[in-house]
Amino acid sequence: MAGERGPSLRRRRLAAELRVLRERAEFTGEQAAKRLNWSVSKISRIETCQVGVRARDLAALLDVYGVPAAKQEELFQLARTTARRGWWDTYESIPTEYANYISLESEASSIRCFSQGLIHGLLQTDDYAHAVIKAALMPFAPATEIDRRVEIRMTRQKILDRADAFNIWMVLDEAALRRVVGSPEIMKRQCEFLIQRSELPNVTIQVLTSAAGAHPGATTPFSILAFSEVYDPDVVYIETLTSSLWIEDDSEVHRYSLAFDQLRAIAVSPDESAELISQAVQRLERE
Repeated sequence: MAGERGPSLRRRRLAAELRVLRERAEFTGEQAAKRLNWSVSKISRIETCQVGVRARDLAALLDVYGVPAAKQEELFQLARTTARRGWWDTYESIPTEYANYISLESEASSIRCFSQGLIHGLLQTDDYAHAVIKAALMPFAPATEIDRRVEIRMTRQKILDRADAFNIWMVLDEAALRRVVGSPEIMKRQCEFLIQRSELPNVTIQVLTSAAGAHPGATTPFSILAFSEVYDPDVVYIETLTSSLWIEDDSEVHRYSLAFDQLRAIAVSPDESAELISQAVQRLERE
């Protein structure tokens, strides 16, 4: 999904619609390509959202598939919205992979995430985020770039306060509460912020204590983004130091869903988690 800027969710929806329409017309990819005098790979790249579809190519596809005029207009409108810019596009130097993630996040209906060593970006304070981003970028980025990344992260968080805010369910490894990021005071404010956020009806936080032992999230943190439309299947997002990984294969996404279900089953309850976070606040007050 990397490589093209813009609302990735709408591109995925259009691509899924085109695949369904081809199958309903009882065309294989090879047959459709032959009728259009295209390469088979062009059909495949459009349907897998590797490339966008131009208006004239969309018209040709819909004619070959025998799509009624009303449905054609609906899809042309959808295609036009794929070029719509989001607030993140005002940051010209933002990496494409990150822009695509923000685009999907902005239209998700829920996010389930396992945070292993650090608190999820949607639940970070600005000082905590600044310390995390500065450490991640190391000495290679100027202060202005760090400030810009923090600003983007804080803007992302506004989605949790919208009237149509999605649900976020975070399972947080206890080690993240014990890791002092920035300073004891910064970490204290971060823990207090977690308690405040957990009081929102759309935010659930569970702590995975060390007593849980080995667990399916031991290798890497991950986020599962879900969407309300049937054409928008869940996707898994994994961020590394130098790149990002999207997982869209249904069977692999299902495995991550099962892993998350197991993580929240062995984590302590939200109420017990709030108590553990409060204890972390008290501990940091003494430091």
